[in-house]
Amino acid sequence: MLTLDPIAIDCSTLRTLWRGAPAHLSDDALAAIDASAAAVARIVAGGETVYGINTGFGLLAQERIPQERLAELQRNLILSHSCGLGEATPRHVTRLMIVLKLLGLGRGHSGVRRVVVEALQALLDADAMPVIPSQGSVGASGDLAPLAHMTAALMGQGWIDLAGERLPASEALERMGRAPLELGPKEGLALINGTQFSTAVALDALFAAERVFGAALHAGALAVDALKGSVKPFDPRISAMRGQPGQIRVAGELSRLLDGSAIVSSHHRCGRVQDPYSFRCQPQVMGAALDLLENAARTLVIEAAAVTDNPILFAGDEGDEAISGGNFHAQPVAFAADIITMALCEVASLSERRISVLVDPKMSGLPAFLTDDGGVNSGLMIPQVTAAALVAENRSLAFPASVDSIPTSAGQEDHVSMAPIAGRKATTVARNAAGVIAVELITASQGVDYHAPLATSAALGDLHGKVRAISPRLEADRYWADEMAALQAAVLAGEMSGGFLLGQ
Repeated sequence: MLTLDPIAIDCSTLRTLWRGAPAHLSDDALAAIDASAAAVARIVAGGETVYGINTGFGLLAQERIPQERLAELQRNLILSHSCGLGEATPRHVTRLMIVLKLLGLGRGHSGVRRVVVEALQALLDADAMPVIPSQGSVGASGDLAPLAHMTAALMGQGWIDLAGERLPASEALERMGRAPLELGPKEGLALINGTQFSTAVALDALFAAERVFGAALHAGALAVDALKGSVKPFDPRISAMRGQPGQIRVAGELSRLLDGSAIVSSHHRCGRVQDPYSFRCQPQVMGAALDLLENAARTLVIEAAAVTDNPILFAGDEGDEAISGGNFHAQPVAFAADIITMALCEVASLSERRISVLVDPKMSGLPAFLTDDGGVNSGLMIPQVTAAALVAENRSLAFPASVDSIPTSAGQEDHVSMAPIAGRKATTVARNAAGVIAVELITASQGVDYHAPLATSAALGDLHGKVRAISPRLEADRYWADEMAALQAAVLAGEMSGGFLLGQ
């Protein structure tokens, strides 16, 4: 059980939470929550007009709400905002979203009572995931619809997936032994004003990208051996002359992976001068992509525990203050998600070009489409087409969502981030890129086999063995889809990345 300190979150902790580790807030965070709730109680008792506590919302912010209707105000807020559409958000993303909401509330500036935090914690403890439609948020004023569905489930409205069984929320709560949550002043707004849905989706894409990137590094190194390519472009002195940190790391990884390869040693003094860019420029292209992923990770780690609701409460000895601002605007998350998409587009594009080189006898010197009986057998002709199709689809998704805005709420919310859309696109691109890498792993493994009895390096030999456990050497044409899908899943599961991690 991880004890969460909202002001000490790092990428490693978020990765562990993404994988499903149990967690709860620290005692210090709970104390901060209590202090913030007390501030709201004092504001309500004092009769001061404060947005979201005793006013309407959005364009209706000028409407003062009498104290006897404050609970009704919060309930109606949640019900009116529970209007998402589309497929349900994956359970692991919903779980991460709930954890992020706990982190944000745990900073003690949102004004919710401890009972609200306990209700969210109960969902985690019971593996009870609210069914949250994936569409309906534009990533400003918070992820209103997705977070409203989360909150509605706590109130006994909507649906909950209880350990894999989809139930009406009221029935799921009854099985959990919990009564529906009754919201107090500010609590509904605190729960739905925030970037936790966008950030959870973007983190899901980031950690998938981490695994895809690691697998692409390994596949690219194996492809170099399949081509009998040069390792000179990976000389650290070249990258040091440029100084880009991603390039330096990628060149070092490629050199390490190819170290000890008998295939490399066999053509040490061959007449080949230069390899195609997709082989030779891996440090430059992959390194630039790595720098983008690292930047996205830094942004998302900061956002993971940010206070992003509105208004934000500041309790002090000289009085309580509720300041209305715009931390709910998810522009940083939108940019980060779009950056992940662009980086992965290039990772997959480079991989597909290496596949194309290896199946082309004029470029590789290997049998056409890596089959010994060409004509009767098509070999790896069409898997390369599948990779090309995935790359083309990724390009169509690469236009940044973050530069596209549409006004909402009668013009009050006149610029929005589109962060959830950017995040969902990044997730799709990661899955597509994993498919491209799967094809490259098959192709590069087949190419290396043609150099027997010369063996690749120990590190790449381990990778080759993992590929062959899923996809045996091609002897004659066979049904490809199942093993390609299995390799794609292995890439997304981190089984082909060699333990590669961002932030190292």
